[in-house]
Amino acid sequence: MFKNSNIVIKNKRATFDYEIMERYVAGIQLFGTEIKSIRDGKASLTDTYCTFIADELWVKNMHIATYFFGTYNNHEVRRDRKLLLTKRELRKLIRGTKETGFTIVPTKLFINEKGLAKLEIGLARGKKTYDKRQTLKEKEDKRSMDRAMKR
Repeated sequence: MFKNSNIVIKNKRATFDYEIMERYVAGIQLFGTEIKSIRDGKASLTDTYCTFIADELWVKNMHIATYFFGTYNNHEVRRDRKLLLTKRELRKLIRGTKETGFTIVPTKLFINEKGLAKLEIGLARGKKTYDKRQTLKEKEDKRSMDRAMKR
């Protein structure tokens, strides 16, 4: 039933502003109207970040639009949502964020083959301005090479 799900919401800004060192796939605690909105593709990861509260990882500022057919039980649009990871992964992320310059950023929100919403997060280090320019230059070079190959 859910095998053909092609809902993938990306945080393009994350890969531009950060160098992703490690990636993890986490489950999200959602309400019923939130998962329905995600399946409609009405979510955004812009300005989203992750933080630890009492040894639990939470995603903050993630926008999931209100469900059109929802009743008075509809969810808050930008509420904090708990991420579901194993204890080993949580400990690894806590150790990683204690190092200077590392943070946890959401990179992709998707629906897996079982129909569950998953959030791909990355342990990331911020890029400097010259690194961002280098990334743009590499992307432009790749585009021009692809154009040359098609001719």
